[in-house]
Amino acid sequence: MTRTIPLFVAAAVVAAGLGFGALAATPSPPGAVVYFHYPLDRIHVPQRFTVRIGLKEMGVAPAGVSKPDTGHHHLLIDTDPGDLTKPIPNDYNHVHLGNGQTEVVLTLPPGPHTLQLLLGDKDHIPHSPPVMSKKITVYVR
Repeated sequence: MTRTIPLFVAAAVVAAGLGFGALAATPSPPGAVVYFHYPLDRIHVPQRFTVRIGLKEMGVAPAGVSKPDTGHHHLLIDTDPGDLTKPIPNDYNHVHLGNGQTEVVLTLPPGPHTLQLLLGDKDHIPHSPPVMSKKITVYVR
């Protein structure tokens, strides 16, 4: 017995990424690493400071540009990476460096804060496997 799926249900399934041609994650090359040049873990920083980002075994390309072995940076502030199969949110806790920047100036309130880097593909989706730094803690004066 065959069942017919109404068109609007099939469209919702595709939009939700639940099948019928869901996109595969962009692969990352072996040995790809993203890391902090500055700041380093457990350092004290002023309220306004510059984050400098390093990347090995991959290149940087702006969001929307499809080029093998490239991506763009996302800085996660006081949050966890979340679902690595979905686009990285764009809010206070998820800073998108979609123009291909490798540094960003942050202003944070005094106290401890966690920072983590996550590389996204042309569509802001983490690569597979994800190219992600260790989470570091900075102490804002």
